[in-house]
Amino acid sequence: MPSPVDDWINPAVQGALVAAFVAMGGWIYNGRQNRRMASQLRAERVNDLQRAILAEIRAHVVSLEHQQLSLKESHALIERVRAGGYIPSIPSEANDRIFRAVIAEIHVLPALVIDPVVIYYRLLAVMEALAADVQNAARKDALRAADMLTDYLLLSEEALEAGRYAMVILSAQLNGGVAAIEALLDEASEAEAARITASLPGELVELRERLNKRSSDRSDL
Repeated sequence: MPSPVDDWINPAVQGALVAAFVAMGGWIYNGRQNRRMASQLRAERVNDLQRAILAEIRAHVVSLEHQQLSLKESHALIERVRAGGYIPSIPSEANDRIFRAVIAEIHVLPALVIDPVVIYYRLLAVMEALAADVQNAARKDALRAADMLTDYLLLSEEALEAGRYAMVILSAQLNGGVAAIEALLDEASEAEAARITASLPGELVELRERLNKRSSDRSDL
């Protein structure tokens, strides 16, 4: 039985239109599938990058922990360099091979992860350059080398803390996503606020005592 549409559209054209709609539906479906797959692959790539960077940071943080000197040891080393005639052996390996290999993709990481990671590796780069400068200066200017060594030791402590912080942020992201990082940062802010609140009364008392002492000293003049 002829279709009422046959009076308006040629059956051959109808067939072509149906085929076109079917093809269009297939394109839409395939497009959604491709986007879903691309999104999944991108998420897996981001996780792989974060795990690789975390592993590299963890390995070097352990190394930095072993390199830390006590206050007494630091003072003795600085004074030995200051005395002249001694070139200290300073670790200068930045251990950033993975980071350098993926730096072109660093932008795909979550924003809350990028800063801690970049800051940590930046500190390592500065340490590497400063280590070479200390050794070069030790051959020519012992006093300058000693001052630079002091900076290096302080920088090493800062890099260690930055590495630990980057590890915490990366671990939170891998285990709970951005929400976990935000919760962690909120908790840290609350803890810091509580610490300030707890220490404030004592600090105010000390400040009042110092002000009273200054007033008393002026009155004696």
